[in-house]
Amino acid sequence: MKNNKNLENCPFHEAMELFSGKWTMTIINNLMSGKMRYTELSKSIPGINTRMLVKTLKELEAKKIVKRKAFATVPPTVEYSLTDKGFSLKSVITEIQNWAIKNI
Repeated sequence: MKNNKNLENCPFHEAMELFSGKWTMTIINNLMSGKMRYTELSKSIPGINTRMLVKTLKELEAKKIVKRKAFATVPPTVEYSLTDKGFSLKSVITEIQNWAIKNI
C-alpha cells in the first residue's frame, strides 16, 4: 500500500476526493444543461439543504469546476455555471449514468 505522502500528489486520489461528496456529481450533472440561478439549482436537487449546497458550490468553485456570477440586484441574484474544466466531466457523468442504468 502506498503511503499518504504519495497520495497527496496522486491525480486519481484527488479526483476521487472531489467526487466523493454526496452532492458533488448531482450538482455538476444539473449544471450540464446550462447556467442556473441558486434557487433553480436548489429546487432541482431534492433533499439537499442550503448549508450543503453552499458548501459544495464553494468547494467546486475553489476547484475551478463551477463558476459563480453575482449580479448587483435587489435581492441579490447569483448564477452558477460550469467552467470548461467542469464540462470536461460530461463523458465521466454519462458513463456513470449508463453504469447505474444497467446495474442498479
